[in-house]
Amino acid sequence: MNIKTIVANGILAALYIAVTATIAPLGFGQLQFRISEMFNHLIVFNKKYIYGIVLGVFLSNLFFSPMVAYDIVFGTAQSLIALLITIGAMRYVKNIWARMMINTVVFTFTMFMIAWELHLALGFPFLLTWLTTAAGEFAVLLVGAPIIYAINKRVNFQKLI
Repeated sequence: MNIKTIVANGILAALYIAVTATIAPLGFGQLQFRISEMFNHLIVFNKKYIYGIVLGVFLSNLFFSPMVAYDIVFGTAQSLIALLITIGAMRYVKNIWARMMINTVVFTFTMFMIAWELHLALGFPFLLTWLTTAAGEFAVLLVGAPIIYAINKRVNFQKLI
């Protein structure tokens, strides 16, 4: 991995942590609106962003989660799995908007892992929790897609890393 990739991923992880910290109470629990999840869309521009995203999720869960041990395992695993699925789909889909929608659907669906975590840790009802966490993830990624797309026009995420 070259120095440019390491630096870009370090900055991404730091941004993920900073955004998570600003709204920490809304990023954890049965209803989640973790605004930093919009950074998941960076994966559609370049798969090398996986390192910064996963590190950001891991460290955010370590520093801010009320259920540190559970969130480190389940939250980090959910992000890694969803990102890897999106990377796999990117081989067949070239349109950025289509990739973002696939990414949104993948992350929304895999929120069952977070629902399972909350069910195990806090006894929340699994299906209702899946619905509420998935709805929050869907909303953040849906709103985040045009924001990330607009920033890309200025920054060019494909070549930044």
